[in-house]
Amino acid sequence: MINTALNISSGPHVRDRWSTKFIMGCVLLALLPATVVGVAVYGTHALLIVLLSVGTAVLSEFLFNLLVHKDPKGCLDGSAALTGLLLALSMSPSTPLYAPVLGSLFAIVVVKGCFGGLGKNFLNPALAARCFLLISFTNSMTTFKVDAVSTATPVAELLAGRAVNITSMFMGTSNAVIGSSILALLAGGLILWALDIIHGEICFSVLGAFTLFVGLFGGQGFDPAFLAANICGGGIVMGAFFMATDYVTSPVSRKGQLLYGIVIGVLAGLFRVYGSSADSVSYSILIGNLLTPMIDMYVVPKPFAYSKKELAKQSGAPKKTLKELVPRPVLVIIVITLIAGLALGGAYKMTEETIAIQKEKKAWASYQTVVPEAVEFKQVEAVAEIAGQTYGTSFGRVTINQAVEGLDASGNTVGYAIEVTSAEGYEGNITLSVGISVDGTINSISFTELNETPGKGMFAAEPDFKDQFNGVNATSLKLVKGGSSADNEIDSISGATITSEAVVNAVNAALDFFYNTIKGE
Repeated sequence: MINTALNISSGPHVRDRWSTKFIMGCVLLALLPATVVGVAVYGTHALLIVLLSVGTAVLSEFLFNLLVHKDPKGCLDGSAALTGLLLALSMSPSTPLYAPVLGSLFAIVVVKGCFGGLGKNFLNPALAARCFLLISFTNSMTTFKVDAVSTATPVAELLAGRAVNITSMFMGTSNAVIGSSILALLAGGLILWALDIIHGEICFSVLGAFTLFVGLFGGQGFDPAFLAANICGGGIVMGAFFMATDYVTSPVSRKGQLLYGIVIGVLAGLFRVYGSSADSVSYSILIGNLLTPMIDMYVVPKPFAYSKKELAKQSGAPKKTLKELVPRPVLVIIVITLIAGLALGGAYKMTEETIAIQKEKKAWASYQTVVPEAVEFKQVEAVAEIAGQTYGTSFGRVTINQAVEGLDASGNTVGYAIEVTSAEGYEGNITLSVGISVDGTINSISFTELNETPGKGMFAAEPDFKDQFNGVNATSLKLVKGGSSADNEIDSISGATITSEAVVNAVNAALDFFYNTIKGE
């Protein structure tokens, strides 16, 4: 009996023995070494971040599929778990536990689900979620603590001109994101490349273009140690092997993939050398994702046995105009962006000098507040040597901006005013002046930049908190909760520990500068 039944299905009709579930499983296994190293180095909190991120991603996809009447078992294809794991591995091991939950929810529901699900998202969900968290919770996402002490990342140290431990970065034992072990990432990534699950045109062009750019414009030439440190830090290896190679958001042709990787590598190098963003690689890959449709449109593989000239001759088609090559909406957006950029740039240039003058006046007024006996101030030249650099390793991301010596009418020194900025406030930078008398007693502190949460962090400027520093004579201060009992203890603001810690760290940096630089001269 001949079976006359017809099996009808929609295209494409090309089938492969490797299913989505199999490929996602391979990538998850390739990330397992980096996950194990991260949890082993950073402990239980890192493990909780991984579990919460992966669990929330899978559960979010399950619930979203139920809501939109899709097969809820689709959450078991491994794509949601991979998104959650990639997000977790790109987070600081001291990130609060609400961050991976919110990030995974955003990645699955907003970036993936709302655009049609797997295969239809135009951005890498894990990277989009990471950037969402970076914008929303900058301090939490960029704070790295070792033994409860905030420290700068190796890349921050590198950009500040200080030496870094390349071996520690390569092994994944430095203060960086959970999935920072370059050895583990390379092991997994190279296996995926050998199996042709990821394409070498993307990952190697990203690394090559990035290395070339940093070598040409990084200021230290092609110094092997400098280049190795840049490659081992900042997430470029994870981005090249596990983020940029995402099938959905990368070009389909090999030449297109090569161009795509070069664009990402150059942008990552540009942001690393000249930018100040908390994360250069993530933004570079997202920009590459946005360019993918245009790359696929114009970088088309040539059919076998035909030249481009012959194809054009046979078709009789005239050369495309700019209007045909670039869609009208794209041109409109480009024009609007250029006009807005020029307007904002012009406005900034026009007001730049005025803003600088006003900031300087505000700073000098604060010096008078914290050293009231002074009638004249003289610059302390030692600050020029450390300007713009993170001060020390015990105060978090603190910089000494300026220091002045206060003189009375007779020319005698009556104290010093030191302007300090901590980049670890809950809402951004906190800048204050610390007045210190000749014997080391703190006169008072005065804020020149404080943009913390109203009703919480902004209480730092109120007398109840600020006046605790007045009259304290100590080489360093200690932040406590529930009331201070010693002269060098500062009681934290209730519900604003991050702000309180940033202020105390800034004052401690000023005290350290006073005792070791000013008095030590």
